[in-house]
Amino acid sequence: MKPEEWVEAFARALGEERPSEAEFNAILELAAVAAHSSERTAAPVAAWLAGKSGKPLGEVQGLAEAVAPEGGSS
Repeated sequence: MKPEEWVEAFARALGEERPSEAEFNAILELAAVAAHSSERTAAPVAAWLAGKSGKPLGEVQGLAEAVAPEGGSS
């Protein structure tokens, strides 16, 4: 199953709409910032926190980049 298919099925199971292509890419970018700034395990937790915050993805991305140490991973 392709990632997009799994996400669509999971969204249906949650009773939610699947993310648009732009949202999907923004979420992956957020995960990349978290993983490259810390460890891979930070990525899913960052995505969960972003969702829980209810803030727009663009704002969350900016906050993640502001928290990231210069030069990427620690």
